[in-house]
Amino acid sequence: MTQDPTKMDPRSIDTLLAVMAALRAPKTGCPWDLEQDFSTIAPYTIEEAYEVADAIEKSDMAALKDELGDLLFQPVYHAQMASETGAFTFADVIEAVVTKMIRRHPHVFGDAAAKAAGVSKGFWEANKAKERAGAPKAGVLANLPLNLPGLTRALKLQAKAAKVGFDWPSVDNVYDKIEEEISELKEAPKEHQHEEFGDLLFAMANVARHLGIDPEAALRSANAKFERRFGFIEAELAKRGKEPKDSDLAEMDSLWDKAKLAEKA
Repeated sequence: MTQDPTKMDPRSIDTLLAVMAALRAPKTGCPWDLEQDFSTIAPYTIEEAYEVADAIEKSDMAALKDELGDLLFQPVYHAQMASETGAFTFADVIEAVVTKMIRRHPHVFGDAAAKAAGVSKGFWEANKAKERAGAPKAGVLANLPLNLPGLTRALKLQAKAAKVGFDWPSVDNVYDKIEEEISELKEAPKEHQHEEFGDLLFAMANVARHLGIDPEAALRSANAKFERRFGFIEAELAKRGKEPKDSDLAEMDSLWDKAKLAEKA
């Protein structure tokens, strides 16, 4: 019999599991939740991870608490659906990650000799290789999730290739490549612009890797800056009794420069 989560400790993971079970209970559950499957919930899982990152970016601890809860609900949701088919349970998920973390950290959880040895160079790669030893041999670029954000996946593809020597020797070479890609994009016919623009973004991700920059984080910062400065334009125009649609590019560009100066000050 399903437990009533309204009468359970709201700070317990068991209560969250009971909430999920109730939402998916045949006949008495939520119609929307009962219609979902792994593929329809996956986008929400990705979205919640982004919202956690957004709260961290804003240093908003109250929002982070809420967003972490929403993110925690996602593995609970997937585990509930898996348990309904007998694939695995939430307890199996916990066991898998606990076992993996202990196995990958012998310098923390191992015997005295392992702890004394610490983490040697190449430890993580060797450990992962040992775990994959029984699996069929895969290519250098295998096992990268297709649903990663494009710039992040580009970064990881490039990093994997670099480990086997396929890399530019200097970031200056990548700058040259970017100039080449810009020229090709300018000259590309309409039907090839999509491809050339992708090549340019891929090269930009390569610059980020060479400089040690997270391209997704950099783009989020640029987006936030654009929102902030455009908000300044709107506020200044409002003081003049206007909206952006009542203005022109010259006026808004002047206010943009004013916003830049205000930020620098």
